Amino acid sequence: MGKSIGFIVLAALALAAGGARAQTAGMTDDPYLWLEGKDDAKALAWVEAENARTLPRLQNDPRYKGFYDQARAIASASDRIPMPEQRMGRITNFWRDADHPQGVWRWTTPADYASPAPTWKTLLDLDALSKAEGKKWVWKGATCLPPEERRCLVALSEGGEDAVTYREFDLVDARFVEGGFVLPVSKQGADWIDADTLLVSRDWGAGTMTASGYPFVVKKLRRSQPLSAAQEVHRGEASDQLGTYGSVMTDGAGNRLVLVLRRPTFFGGETFAEVDGKLVKLDLPPRVFPAGMVDGQVLFQTSEPWGAVPAGAIAVAPLAEVRKGRFVPQVLIAPGPRQSIEDVSVTRHHVVASIYDNVRGRAVVFSHAGGTWSQRPVALPDNASIVPVSTSEAGDTAYVAVTGFLAPTTLWTLDAATAAAPRQVKALPAKFDATGLVVEQFEASSRDGTKVPYFIVHRRGAKRDGSTPTIMTAYGGFEASMTPSYSGINGKLWLERGNSFVLANIRGGGEFGPKWHDAGRKTKRQVIYDDFIAVAEDLVARRLTSPRRLGIYGGSNGGLLMGVMLNQRPDLWRAVTIQVPLLDMMRYEQIAAGASWVDEYGSVEVPEERAFLRKISPYQNIRKGVAYPEPYVWTTTKDDRVGPQHARKFAARLKEYGLPYLFYEDTAGGHSGDADIEQGARLQALQMTYFAQKLED
Repeated sequence: MGKSIGFIVLAALALAAGGARAQTAGMTDDPYLWLEGKDDAKALAWVEAENARTLPRLQNDPRYKGFYDQARAIASASDRIPMPEQRMGRITNFWRDADHPQGVWRWTTPADYASPAPTWKTLLDLDALSKAEGKKWVWKGATCLPPEERRCLVALSEGGEDAVTYREFDLVDARFVEGGFVLPVSKQGADWIDADTLLVSRDWGAGTMTASGYPFVVKKLRRSQPLSAAQEVHRGEASDQLGTYGSVMTDGAGNRLVLVLRRPTFFGGETFAEVDGKLVKLDLPPRVFPAGMVDGQVLFQTSEPWGAVPAGAIAVAPLAEVRKGRFVPQVLIAPGPRQSIEDVSVTRHHVVASIYDNVRGRAVVFSHAGGTWSQRPVALPDNASIVPVSTSEAGDTAYVAVTGFLAPTTLWTLDAATAAAPRQVKALPAKFDATGLVVEQFEASSRDGTKVPYFIVHRRGAKRDGSTPTIMTAYGGFEASMTPSYSGINGKLWLERGNSFVLANIRGGGEFGPKWHDAGRKTKRQVIYDDFIAVAEDLVARRLTSPRRLGIYGGSNGGLLMGVMLNQRPDLWRAVTIQVPLLDMMRYEQIAAGASWVDEYGSVEVPEERAFLRKISPYQNIRKGVAYPEPYVWTTTKDDRVGPQHARKFAARLKEYGLPYLFYEDTAGGHSGDADIEQGARLQALQMTYFAQKLED
């Protein structure tokens, strides 16, 4: 949900319900509370019956099999770009294909990686491991001990949940370390202090997890110690929204900074640095956080002003000063009014940043020498998204992906230490026929006059008579930006059929920095919905599509957006796909990790915020007798972040009112539906079949 939060492993608590809060929410008469029992037999039987009603409608459509086969072929194709991670002087990669649907962790040399057909050596085969252990393991990444990076903590999730198990792995021996670190399943985070010590946040027992299911106690765990013997380092509060975590920041010069971050709110926190065995609180505004370190210079990313540093900027300060707790930062880069800084990565001696101008990316390298900073642009293709893929403090090589709606993704390598032009090392072959397709960017005027940009991908010369089937998406929350990207599946299953695709850059996201996000937080959230409506109305006014041919989709917070749109403007679209959504905003704080998002949505405990949530909550605002389009609502049983409860209850309310709907709940995959290739292909095919039925027929 929302942006990735560095070293935090996002997790959730299945039901953090409390009688007093239930009464405060005014929902004790909710007839579908029983569907909040995520794994209860009665609820699962209801799910099975709903699936049995929905799946034949979609899977018996003659288009479904073709969509599924195409989606699966694209997702498992051997000519995809194996995105690199630089570790131990090697290139590692996690890969899924038809032979490894759950995936294989593997490695090759940098020189071999640059060849057209690298020879990969297997580190860990998740399909084999799952078969041997009788579990469906899903890859959640690895954290390796610098500078050697031979020993790693591998994070594995059963079925795709946010809760993970950590196991120590040896990259040279390609096996789990016998007698090594093992952290049993929990919502947790861990980092290396040294070869024999971890900094761990997890469920240590009663009274160590927040109401939303995040750990708030950080401890040092030494090799061979039982969890019960770990030494407490810092303790947050049970009322914290995101808990407390430890992290160790290092750079290529050998500098090291042990940090503890407490997150009482989703966007704000307290940062502590370990100095001489004690924690020193850094004098930072709540929404300013460390973002990296290079040559003893600590980088900070700001989401609010910090002295002379504006919101949305990157600031820097010497490590020696940071350790004192109070220090004066220097501005490294500050964005303009229609700019955002989307990513900051560090190499051995440099900083690589991606900066967006009106949702179009470019890359910049920053260098520190003689006490001053300089910058230079990187010559990469224009009018695309620029995504730093891999950097390492062991060297100055960076891998950067360039992606856009119609140009297949390419991977470039650059030497941050020189001004040499980047070199393309990989290119994704075209996955759909883009002949005759164009990308245009327009602006819509929202209700308050704000100009909201959006992209449309469509046929050149398409009739401006409203007849083009069009699907539109957005996110609109948590300062998360939606930028152009190449989707072979969308292109093959939708654009090749002569249809159009729209991406709306509405407020609530980070496309224009923190102010764009803050404009739609809590009780100001209606502007997000106004923006989305304005884009749709602009499409109709330009005759690019019509309500009869317009479908919309979004997931998670975007699923909430879809639910609100179904309620507020049922006349504006014919198809609405609501993915892994929040929908009951009067009880969202009591479901899964909901209590952690009060900083974004507000709380029913605050009268003004409660009144607003009641006004926009999709579950509470469905009305009998309204001519709603038939929505397709889908979720996953394993989602322990948002939870399937919202989708279930919403579908049950639609059924009670005699309103049309489709509901599907997949049994695996977690919040992102990523258990394996087959699941992803199935979910894509079901959704595209629904859109084809609604918008093409």
